[in-house]
Amino acid sequence: METASALAPALRTRIETMLAEHAVILFMKGLPDSPMCGFSAKAVAMLDHVGVPYHAVDILTDEDLRQGLKVFGDWPTYPQLYVKAELLGGADIMSEMFQAGELATVLKKTTSA
Repeated sequence: METASALAPALRTRIETMLAEHAVILFMKGLPDSPMCGFSAKAVAMLDHVGVPYHAVDILTDEDLRQGLKVFGDWPTYPQLYVKAELLGGADIMSEMFQAGELATVLKKTTSA
């Protein structure tokens, strides 16, 4: 698999800018009001339940971003949740954290800081 350094500089800058602009960002298939896969729908439901504002990006509308994020975060699947520019994980990790109460703790700490 390619390394993050293999990303085109313009794409790397685009991703880093998005991450800098939003404390919580969900890269997903579709958008929160119309998720295009079950895992993205699950991620949206957990974030909505926690009630913390987040920014969502539909990776299906941008193939460069879709492929670039896989390299950038070294994570092959979607959704991908970033918190303060760090990859938290996908739907499975989010679900584990949600069940343990950790997702709400991390997200509320992030948005109240």
